[in-house]
Amino acid sequence: MLYHGRPVDLTPEQEEVATMFAVMKDTEYASKETFITNFFTDWRKILGKTHIITEFELCDFTPIYEWHLREKEKKSHMTSEEKKALQEEKSKQVEKFMWAFVDGVKEKVGNFRVEPPGLFRGRGEHPKMGRLKRRIRPSDITINIGEEAPVPVCPTPGESWKEVKHDKTVTWLASWNDPINEKDIKYVFLAASSSLKGQSDKEKYEKARKLKDYIGSIRANYTKDFRSNDQRKKQIAVATYLIDKLALRAGNEKDEDEADTVGCCTLKVENVTCLPPNKLQFDFLGKDSIRYYNTVEVELAVYEAIKEFCAGKKKGGHVFDKLDTTKLNAHLKNLMPGLTAKVFRTYNASITLDTFLNKETTDGTVDEKAKVYQRANKEVAIICNHQRAVPKSHDSQMNKLNEKIDELTVGCCPQMVNYLKFVLAPQTFCHRFISFSRLRGIS
Repeated sequence: MLYHGRPVDLTPEQEEVATMFAVMKDTEYASKETFITNFFTDWRKILGKTHIITEFELCDFTPIYEWHLREKEKKSHMTSEEKKALQEEKSKQVEKFMWAFVDGVKEKVGNFRVEPPGLFRGRGEHPKMGRLKRRIRPSDITINIGEEAPVPVCPTPGESWKEVKHDKTVTWLASWNDPINEKDIKYVFLAASSSLKGQSDKEKYEKARKLKDYIGSIRANYTKDFRSNDQRKKQIAVATYLIDKLALRAGNEKDEDEADTVGCCTLKVENVTCLPPNKLQFDFLGKDSIRYYNTVEVELAVYEAIKEFCAGKKKGGHVFDKLDTTKLNAHLKNLMPGLTAKVFRTYNASITLDTFLNKETTDGTVDEKAKVYQRANKEVAIICNHQRAVPKSHDSQMNKLNEKIDELTVGCCPQMVNYLKFVLAPQTFCHRFISFSRLRGIS
């Protein structure tokens, strides 16, 4: 790389971190101030106080980036035989890590790979984006196996595992602390197809099924408390209503160095707008920094309670200032054994799917039934606010679709072309026009 226009020597460790940044040149992260500041702070620790590199603005990572492009070009020119041979070699290397024996039964392991070192990206505007994720060593990893099982061989000569445990009360096989958020623990579990994971999922849905027998009394209980004189009881009632009706997550308090995501119990006054006569507009970043933006009509008592909770509070003040997730879940467990805010989401998602399938499914073909199932899943996704971020390639894909439209509409009536272009979405139009072209024998 260059510094102040001149080549500069780096040690392998220093160059590795510089490469992590250089290869992200074309991403949005490379222009974010927080990302750059965190990267340079951590890189300077590796460079050392006496190193010539002291200012980020004088760094030029272009030589490393160009090397990266050449390497990508080499891979793109590999023959299918070379790619197949490489894949087979990788498969041989990982085969022994893909399986575990549980009570004598061979079960598939889930994601057993440790994340390689790199620059932390996070989701949304995470305050730690750009921080260096250090390499996880064997000495960071705890192994959990049966007492009679042989201890896996440590792959790094001269090193050993942090600890080898024989804990039968848990289902994880290995664990280590996250290098960015040390209090978070990463685990290796059995695969989703394993019998243990299937049992865990079954228990989750059985708990949601059990809620069906209690939901009537629970709703009657929180409706009664909407007008309680006890503010804590009133806040619990309104929060439970929102979690039940809107499938909001409960939310937990965040440290200053964590992304400022929000759940029901951590809603701030700026996240909720009261719209007369009885509508609430929610706007906040939820789990994984996915935006939740929704305007809903609520019971008048709930509307008035939210106005009361927000009254006199400044920006940053909590709507439910007498409540947190622990208190809420403790209250819910008194209403039904094992009930937590999370169970409401599972229940409402399941009941929505079940209702839609029962209503819409007919004695059609398999394809028709599959379409009904997809629409049902979409309804569940809307309720749970499951959504994807806009892909970075979205604009280029739309441009290609519009070019295809232009190509296909040659010779068509201009008025019809303009109507279809502006009224129909590009994907829908392209699909319908291609189908129409085939009917006309144009394709």
